Amino acid sequence: MSISRAKSTLQDVPPVALAANGKVLSTATNRLGYLTPTDPSAGIETIRHLYGMQGYVWLKGLLPRSKVIDFRGWVFSHLADTGLVRPGLDPALGMAAAGAFDRKLADRRIMSLVRSAAYEGFCAQPLLTRFMDEFLGGLSYLHKRKIMRFTQPGSPVATPAHYDLVYLRGGTSRVVTAWIPLGDISVDMGGLVYLEGSHAIGVGMEARFNENNAGLDAQERISAYNRNMTEGGWVSKDLPEMAERFDTRWLIADFEAGDVVLHSPYMIHASTTNQSPDGRIRLSTDIRFQNVDDEIDARWANHWSLDDML
Repeated sequence: MSISRAKSTLQDVPPVALAANGKVLSTATNRLGYLTPTDPSAGIETIRHLYGMQGYVWLKGLLPRSKVIDFRGWVFSHLADTGLVRPGLDPALGMAAAGAFDRKLADRRIMSLVRSAAYEGFCAQPLLTRFMDEFLGGLSYLHKRKIMRFTQPGSPVATPAHYDLVYLRGGTSRVVTAWIPLGDISVDMGGLVYLEGSHAIGVGMEARFNENNAGLDAQERISAYNRNMTEGGWVSKDLPEMAERFDTRWLIADFEAGDVVLHSPYMIHASTTNQSPDGRIRLSTDIRFQNVDDEIDARWANHWSLDDML
């Protein structure tokens, strides 16, 4: 059994000041740290234990690196005519073109790509599905609604802090998110960050939500946009304030192609802005698995659309 351990304190200061939604994350060692990587060969019981204890498990090199890089190139080759990527270079580099691009066309193209057989095949590749069968202790079900995102360097876009069950309340609470970086995503490119120990915080938040929303009808109760929720189901857009409020740290990482992060539906996470000095576009996909015998949220039985209110 081999499990590599990440630094428990911030020994290496990030190359840039990490920011999200106009706020800069503190580099104090009690507010910023590193995710703990896990060797996929550690054994399923060990991996399950770490997932339960941490709220996440960062599986280093679970997928073949070359397969992920090839898929990254395939995605960007289909986005080339939108003006998003720099012409004349290998699409797998994902280098952002200078100037504006056709955002509407790019959004339409992404909607097409997530409906394609090639994307479905990547997400349902046997190595990953076999692992998820074992992890879930039965046949795994891959939700049809799957998300793929790209973020240009210099873009102010960053996902606010949230936990996934807010958007999946119509099914089991045992759903597992798999976040897959499609290419190397160094800290300065703004990959996912996790609030340490927040899977317990999320459980408490969800219990209070259920108590406060008991009088709502079934449809409104499961909606992330109901009358008692904050905008869009976000916990907060102020990441530094959250670390202070809960007296914990945001955990960061340099992700590599082939890595997969599994996280609990209660685990609070967010992203930071892409500040790639090389002009590289961040590309990732997040997909959800659950045991096929558990209740499935019917809203996730449709392909992802930008306007689906989930």
